[in-house]
Formats: sequence, structure tokens, C-alpha cells
Amino acid sequence: MLMEADLPEDVDALRAIVLEQARKLESADAEVARLRAILEAFQRHRFGRRSEQLDADQLQLGLEDVETALAHAEVASEAKAPRAQNDQPRKTNRGALPAHLERIEQIVDVDNKACPCCGGALHQIGEDIAERLDVVPTTFRVLVTRRPRYGCRSCESAVVQAPAPARIVEGGIPTEALIAQVLVAKYADHLPLYRQAQIYARQDIKLDRSTLADWVGRAGWYLRPLRDHILDRLRRSARLFADETTAPVLDPGRGRTKTGQLWAYARDDRPWGGDDPPMVAYVYAADRKAERPEAHLGDFAGILQVDGYGGYAALARRRQQIRLAFCWAHVRRKFFELADSSPVAAEVLRRIASLYAVEDEVRGEAAEQRRVIRDQRSRAIIGDLHQYLEARGRQVSAKSKLGEAIRYALTRWDGLAHFLDDGRIDLDSNTVERSIRPLALNRKNALFAGSDEGGDNWAVIATLIECCKLNAVNPHEWLTDTLTSLANGHPANRVGNLMPWTAVA
Repeated sequence: MLMEADLPEDVDALRAIVLEQARKLESADAEVARLRAILEAFQRHRFGRRSEQLDADQLQLGLEDVETALAHAEVASEAKAPRAQNDQPRKTNRGALPAHLERIEQIVDVDNKACPCCGGALHQIGEDIAERLDVVPTTFRVLVTRRPRYGCRSCESAVVQAPAPARIVEGGIPTEALIAQVLVAKYADHLPLYRQAQIYARQDIKLDRSTLADWVGRAGWYLRPLRDHILDRLRRSARLFADETTAPVLDPGRGRTKTGQLWAYARDDRPWGGDDPPMVAYVYAADRKAERPEAHLGDFAGILQVDGYGGYAALARRRQQIRLAFCWAHVRRKFFELADSSPVAAEVLRRIASLYAVEDEVRGEAAEQRRVIRDQRSRAIIGDLHQYLEARGRQVSAKSKLGEAIRYALTRWDGLAHFLDDGRIDLDSNTVERSIRPLALNRKNALFAGSDEGGDNWAVIATLIECCKLNAVNPHEWLTDTLTSLANGHPANRVGNLMPWTAVA
């Protein structure tokens, strides 16, 4: 920035400087405008048509980079033309900082407390207070446990000492809080162990990846009964969601990976005011055979809401106590891909949207109220849509994409219409799909599990972390407390007392 002493006295030279500064300011403003346009384009990809949407992770990375460049350009613009004092401050992530955070006060005071006008003593008439969020990088500390030994001078035969505190890793160096941190970083924040080892090394903490893996494996052994307890509770539910996703697993015998499966079973009764806590359980299996969900669900009897995978239909045929409810979101996707070129697909989407409009109104209502409103408003939409699909299905080739989409809906129609008669049923299976996404992100970062056992360990710990998230419980705090209780011999027949939802009960 030019200082007054740097300005020339010649008028033409001054004019040249002003023009140059105006050109630079115009260039900076143009850069800000260009970056804002890019940001808006990214936002359109987030909310636009499915064919235009980016992968969610790619979108986040793109937004980060553009927003960073935009902040850089705004600073450059402000440096060339500083805001006046009465200008509105730029929009930032404003809001009250959490009350539980430690406050470290610093006082910025004047050096001279004599009045600049008359020299009299100044007295405080108020103050301005500003809070900023600060951070101290992850700080390691060493807990030193001393256990004095006592002897008797009279008999010299008795030695008394308090027992050593129980540990998850006997003879090892980690506290349960550190093990919890490793688990959360790997399974919630998607940081593979080798990256965590690199982070620790920056603070001169030398921990091999294999050492961290040993901790994770031992913690998984202790935590497995909790996952099994959650799965058992889910089996006793009246309604469940089910889904599955691939889990690449290293297959050393063939020198490459094989495709395992992580199955997810979820319950969330909050949309209709149910009292049971939301929960999800993951189970690893080496394949996608139809008998897998039958083994996982045991004697489950009730409504199973799923996508169109044929294994669930086979399960329902073998187990008459299971009724299937299908997912309208999957039906919608079939037609969404054709909407630009097919008026029939566009019309189907319009009618499905009217179903979702009703659902927006009944979300959170009691189950019976949802059923009544659906009967009054959604039943007619469903009936008309069924007739429409049957009529158009006779007019198009069964091998066309549109014919396939119509057949997909009609062959599952009873399960798609099941929500009309039971207010507990949702319109789609998005509940369990949301629980699948963290697994997919972890898969993307970790590439593959090292073995079938590693995939099973993945399922156990991911179950507990996702249940914490569903119940708004801090997973690190919960895991620390839970691992400590387990190390101290918490009874196996009382693991229900350790569940994440008990922390908010």
C-alpha cells in the first residue's frame, strides 16, 4: 500500500498512480466475481439434476478449494481498498462458541491512562469483548502410576500393595482414552492407521502401524459383545431397514482383493414418534448370498424395508413372518435417469414427488395419524400411478430402459404400497442408506480390509461409533468410558448398561 511520503507531487504522475490502483482494484473484484460464479456452479451440482451431480466427496473437495481461493481473492481486494469503519462485516461462520470451552482471557489496554485532552486520570466506562476460537494441537501426556509397596517391621513376611489398574492392553503403553482416539480416527474420521502413525511422529511419538493395529484388535475383542447385543435388540424390533455394501478384502493367496460385504440393519422410529432408541448394526460376510441376511436376522418377525435386491424377496418367501416394504427412492432413481428424454418418466417423477410432499407433512406425527392422512391423500395417488404404469408398460418395449423401470416398480408394487396400511413404515430406505455412507467413505480411504477378520472388526467398531452418532453421543468419550469399564471386568450379561443411548437416557 502506498504511503503519503511515497506520492509524487506531479499531477500527471499522481493520475497514473490512481489509474493503476483502479485497474488493480477492478482486477481483484473481477477475480472475486469469477470465483463466486465457480462456487455457484458447484452449488448447482449439489442441488441440480442427478445427471449433473458430482460425487459427494468430490463436491466437498471442490468447494473447499474454491472457497479457499475466494477468501484469498477477497483479502487481496480488501488490501487494495480497505473497508470503511461503518461497512458491514463480511459474512463468516458466526455464532456463540460452546460454553464448556475453557476461556483464556487477554487484556489489550492503553499504555497511558492520562486524558489526551486535559491530562486527567482516565476511568473505565466499558469494554469491548471479542471471542475467537483457538486450538492447542493434540497434546500427548504420560500418566505415571505409582503403587507403593508396604512391609511390616514386626513380622517382615507381609507385603501389601494396591492391585494394578486393569488395562485393555496389558503391559502396553496406551490408556483407554488413547485407544478410543485411534478407533474414532480410523472408523469415524476415516484415517488409516499408517496416517495416524505419521501424525503422532510429528510430535516425536514413535508408534508403528502394527502397534496401533494390535490395540484396535484387542479393543475389538472387548467390544464385540456390545455389537452382538445391538444386533440382538434389532432382531426383536417390529420393523427394520436392511442394506449392504461392498467391502474389498485382501486375498493374499491370489495376490489381489476379493469382494466381501458389509450388511447393515437399522432402526429409527423417530419419524413417527417411537420411543425406542435409533441404532444400527453392521455384520461382515464374505459374500452376498441370500442366506446371509437370514442368518443375521435370526428369528426376526416384522417389516423389513429394503431395496430391490432379490435376496430379501427370497428371505420373505422362506420366512412367512417377514413382510417386505420396498423403497420409493430406488423406484424414483430408475425414472430419474430417463426424465430428460421420456415424458412418461417425467410424469412418473411428478406423481412420486406428490407422495413425498405428503410425507413431508406427516413426518414426526404418530403412526396412526400418518396412516390416516396417507389413506386420505396418498392412496389415490398410488392407485392412479399403478394404472398409469400398467398402461404405459403395455406400450413400450420390455427391453427398453423405460420398460425395465416400469417392470421394476410393478413387480414390487405390494411392498411399495405397504406404507399406506402402516404408519410406522417410511416411504424409502434412506435411513439405512445414510448409515452405509460412512462405510463407503472409510472404504475409499482405507482401500481394503486386510482379511475377513479385519472386515468383521470393521463391522464391530463401526456399529458402535454409528450408534453414538445416531444418539448424539460423543464417540470418543463413550468409548473411553466403555473400554475402561470392560477392562475392569464389567459383567458380560449386563452390556446393555453400556449402550450409547443410556448416556442420553
